[in-house]
Amino acid sequence: MHESGQTEFRPAPRLASIGVSKILQIGARAAEMKRAGLPVIILGAGEPDFDTPQTIKDAAKAAIDAGDTKYTALDGTPALKRAVADKFRRENDLHYALDEIAVAAGAKQILFNALMASVGPGDEVIIPTPYWTTYSDIVEMCGATPVLIPCQADADFRLKADQLEAAITARTRWVMLNSPSNPSGAAYGEGDYRPLLDVLLRHPQVWLMVDDMYEHIVYDDFRFVTPAALEPRLKARTLTVNGVSKAYAMTGWRIGYAGGPRALIKAMSVVQSQSTSCPSSISQAAAVEALNGPQDFLQERRDSFRLRRDLVVAGLNRIEGVECRTPEGAFYAFAHCGGLMGRTTAGGRPILTDADLADHLLEDAHVAVVPGSAFGLSPYFRISYATGTAELEEALARIAASCARLEQNRT
Repeated sequence: MHESGQTEFRPAPRLASIGVSKILQIGARAAEMKRAGLPVIILGAGEPDFDTPQTIKDAAKAAIDAGDTKYTALDGTPALKRAVADKFRRENDLHYALDEIAVAAGAKQILFNALMASVGPGDEVIIPTPYWTTYSDIVEMCGATPVLIPCQADADFRLKADQLEAAITARTRWVMLNSPSNPSGAAYGEGDYRPLLDVLLRHPQVWLMVDDMYEHIVYDDFRFVTPAALEPRLKARTLTVNGVSKAYAMTGWRIGYAGGPRALIKAMSVVQSQSTSCPSSISQAAAVEALNGPQDFLQERRDSFRLRRDLVVAGLNRIEGVECRTPEGAFYAFAHCGGLMGRTTAGGRPILTDADLADHLLEDAHVAVVPGSAFGLSPYFRISYATGTAELEEALARIAASCARLEQNRT
């Protein structure tokens, strides 16, 4: 009790094991260093450096001029739901009625709504690692237990059928899959999905949540597929999540969407009704244009990301003590750094974890990366190559030089 008689703030127990995302923490620290005049290169954020296409911005301006600035339907305007339904049918061979589609303020809110509407204490959610950090935190906030399954680089960062079978219990409610993956860039093709879907067919109480956010950012000859289309018998217990943030460079517009069973979508809308209510009307108008409008720029941006991927993966693999698998999609490289563990900095500080290495690279090389521990798998670090080639080349040179200095100071 303070002298004023006021009681100190007491956070809710649900926040005991949850904090601000490590990605955001690193980004904030790096940005502060940059403001202080240090030449920091930030490779932490999962945000395309491309601008939102002009046609999409024009659609938003037209909506403002037309006075479309009021509340909309709770979980998406009819126009946007139709655009989402058309997208699912056209690109994924998935057929949803409008009341089987949800729209929210980002895919993160879609995930939160779905889990808040379906799990509680005693329930389990299976999550392969490395995973996007938000997955397990949302599960815990909803009172359920995340069951993390490590998937190493030698398994291409993909969950295997025997791992899934062994993890399922009577308490399992969901399996969460992300393809292409943040942070690894690994993707599941038809042959990778099929054994997992066969396992799920044997466990009718288990539902599948699929995060397809990076669907349009795949490389080489990889063919994107989504489970509900691949195995129609699972469609009635699959939530297919997507959004406009990455492919359309609309991270700040905050629009995510999903297709799924009518009863689940209805329950998700109840959650949304008591949190944010409808997404931004202007952002929804822009998203309609994103989904219905020209798509030709997607290939050009894919080609640019592919060239950056090849540059980054090759540069990382030239660093002694670092190994990096070539990802099938997204715009991340997830590099194994076990060969650098146990070395010391010039100041005598030991590098014992990937978090230590990330701290060292920020302080010594002025390059911000995210440690694998933030994604549930160590020792790795993630680089986002959604930035310019010149900056990537400079960052790789700095990382290589900094790691070489660790080599000279090995214990």
